[in-house]
Amino acid sequence: MRKLIFSSSLVLAFFVSGIPASRAALVYRSGEGWVSENEDAGTVENSASAQLHKAEALETAGDIKKAISAYRTLLRKFPDSGASPKAQLKIAQLYEAGGDPEKAFDAYGNYITHYPRGEDFEKCVEGQFNIAKAFLNGERRKLFGFKTFPSMERAQQMFEAIIKNAPYSKYAALSQFNVGQANEKQGKDPEAITAYQQVVDKYPADEIAADAQYQIGYTYLTETNNGSNDQATRTKSREAFEDFMMHFPQSEKVAQAKDNISKLAGTDINRSLSVAQFYERTGNFKAAVIYYGNVVNAAPDSPEASVAQKQISHLKETVGESALRAGTEHAETGAKAEEHRKLQARVETTARPDYVGPPAPVVPDEAPPAKPELRTPNASAKSGTSAPGEPLRLGPPPPAPEPALPGQ
Repeated sequence: MRKLIFSSSLVLAFFVSGIPASRAALVYRSGEGWVSENEDAGTVENSASAQLHKAEALETAGDIKKAISAYRTLLRKFPDSGASPKAQLKIAQLYEAGGDPEKAFDAYGNYITHYPRGEDFEKCVEGQFNIAKAFLNGERRKLFGFKTFPSMERAQQMFEAIIKNAPYSKYAALSQFNVGQANEKQGKDPEAITAYQQVVDKYPADEIAADAQYQIGYTYLTETNNGSNDQATRTKSREAFEDFMMHFPQSEKVAQAKDNISKLAGTDINRSLSVAQFYERTGNFKAAVIYYGNVVNAAPDSPEASVAQKQISHLKETVGESALRAGTEHAETGAKAEEHRKLQARVETTARPDYVGPPAPVVPDEAPPAKPELRTPNASAKSGTSAPGEPLRLGPPPPAPEPALPGQ
């Protein structure tokens, strides 16, 4: 890069040093580049028409450089004359014919901005469009009169200038589409998709809108073909093609759009099959069966579905259907399920900031009195309240016998 700048500086220094001191200084004008004030090397005519005849005579004689200078002199000296638009158009055409497309593009642009109602307005827009298209197709830029390298960025700038300066011309929609093309060639897929979407939004009635809608889907499809595993990208591609077929059913690209959707579906099937095989290898058989099932449901008649169905049958035979059934790992009895629910509902109170320990047991003030013993037949017999064979007598016991008196 440093070497290029150094070389360019040398060329510029050589170019400037080669100009005689007696000539006027160089000046830069939009659409003209660096020019000398008196490079016409001739007198200025007294009227615009006379100056125009002089420039045309130089052009006819084949002295293109002086002819361009004469036309530019007309623009400077008689800017408001009726001959000025024609002079501006001639400058652009001579630059284009002389192999300097960028100067020609700028000269056509000067006509478009200065004479928007001129009779050659559309012709100048067309001239700009053709030059921009040439750059889109690989036209090389010039540096100090030498062609160097093609530039998609320059092509993009040219088409954007057409859209800005002639938004209602017949080339506006096509220029917007080509902005997308230039971005796509630069590898700027998001910018390209945005440009194509603007064609659909701003120029829905133009024929190019169908191509723009198709190109949105195709750009997303290209990303998936280049190795993108983003499911959202495949979804956007399919939706773009579906919108294309719905809004432009008569387009010749409908058949190709259907084929692209089929390819996207195949990509999804293969992806599901790969995921299923991964889960099977890692021992997650439930997940494997789910993805194998997705393949069978999505494309039941495909070869991939046949493979998936065989693997499902193999897993059922190997590990059993109960191990592949989605749900809890083991069936629970009613008691276990109830216990499990209680455990889940239990609140861990020990982590609470106001936890002070388990509640103390309730202690009554007095122990309740013991219950009296009821009389039973055995108890009565022992107490002597009833003789053997006699019915049991309920009531208070008989009085105890009196003890013997002393001395008796």
